[in-house]
Amino acid sequence: MSPEGTWDLTIATPVGRIEAVARFRYDDGVLTGTVHGAGQDVPLTDLVADGDRLTWRQSVTKPLRLNLTFAVTLTGDTLTGTSRAGRLPASEVTGVRRVERTGTEH
Repeated sequence: MSPEGTWDLTIATPVGRIEAVARFRYDDGVLTGTVHGAGQDVPLTDLVADGDRLTWRQSVTKPLRLNLTFAVTLTGDTLTGTSRAGRLPASEVTGVRRVERTGTEH
């Protein structure tokens, strides 16, 4: 299952829910991605798609400076999994892929 597209993510952290938007795409056969949330755009590193599993790392500065590791499972247009920041407890991650309009619908 390809992760390509735009995903609306919700991360349930101990300090509250964080909403973010992830964008994944293949560029010359290499999966790339960014996440926008908390007023910042963050490039994803170590992005790996393996069947229905997707993992990546990202560093954020808001609301705290953290290095995060994500591991999610894709099922159709939804994803579920976890985000970890070092030794902190894992946070639940859920997401829904946005329906991209092609401009041919009426």
